[in-house]
Amino acid sequence: MSDLRYWVGLNIVRGIGPLRLRALLDYFGNVERAWHGPVEALQNAGLDRRSLENLLAARANLDLERELERIAEAGAQVLTWESSLYPRLLLEIPAPPPVLYVKGELTAEDAWAVAVVGTRRASPYGREAARQLSAVLARSGITIVSGLARGIDGEAHRAALQAGGRTIAVLGCGVDQIYPPEHRKLAEQIVERGALVSDYPLGTPPEGRNFPPRNRIISGLSLGVLVVEAGKSSGALITADYAAEQGREVFAVPGNVFTHGSAGTNALIQEGAKLVLKPEDILEELNLTMVIEQTEARQVLPADETEASLLTYLSAEPTHVDELRQQVDLPIAQVTSTLAMMELKGMVRQVSGMKYVVARERGAEYVVE
Repeated sequence: MSDLRYWVGLNIVRGIGPLRLRALLDYFGNVERAWHGPVEALQNAGLDRRSLENLLAARANLDLERELERIAEAGAQVLTWESSLYPRLLLEIPAPPPVLYVKGELTAEDAWAVAVVGTRRASPYGREAARQLSAVLARSGITIVSGLARGIDGEAHRAALQAGGRTIAVLGCGVDQIYPPEHRKLAEQIVERGALVSDYPLGTPPEGRNFPPRNRIISGLSLGVLVVEAGKSSGALITADYAAEQGREVFAVPGNVFTHGSAGTNALIQEGAKLVLKPEDILEELNLTMVIEQTEARQVLPADETEASLLTYLSAEPTHVDELRQQVDLPIAQVTSTLAMMELKGMVRQVSGMKYVVARERGAEYVVE
């Protein structure tokens, strides 16, 4: 893996985002050579005048070793495109952030995640809906992703924690700059049972312009986005837009047609977002009804020769169990019991009758081809 110093350094340079960094990597081969590149080569790699000036200034003034020390002192870690722990779901979106600052821990199980977002000026109805839906999802093994904001976000994080689940807060500032300040205690609890995540360098203040772009990370970390309550100008709708662009499912809780705070969610439903009346509406749509069983099964049921043999004959096309039995030349009882275990682990899926299809692994989850 390339030296973290240069990933951190380039991430600090204003004007070098995911697209320009990708161009630099394509041209120079790695971040160290890009950081030290001569001016003419940097211009050839696509840096404009302002970005080039910013990079040259950073090279002259930044102590990269000290930056790494500051990150460690803040109790954070850095994940890059090259990191094995970088979230797979996020890596799939267009122009994923090259660097993530993480305080807490991201786990493989966080691939089963749903974002819960909404207005900062939440009504009692919206708060209760966020609490109930987030709690059930968390108890079902789903990681709740949100933005640590006042209102719906805060309720979603708290409900997940109170339910004994995991939650991730994506910040519009550095992970050492908690905003709003009254959520400091909540942030500490999230670090213990999840993570604070940001693509902004340490010390970045919570400026208004930072929050809309961070919403692409909220949706990018999630299989789907649930908008609980939002007016027509709510930032939660930006998250829903990002979700749609990223191919994620968009869900919305219906609200009072006479209430301005529900105008955004009701409009989403009109435009095709899936209406949510109960947690099962989300779990079933995303095929997340057996997450806990899949997680437990993976821990206690390791793959064996029978599983490997069955996978050889399974594909995206449904195959009947009798045909599988003939192909692997094993007793039908052994085949059906192994398939049941494989389904618990998310490796295969029964699609109709006694027909099965193989699932494709993506990070810690399996999805049907």
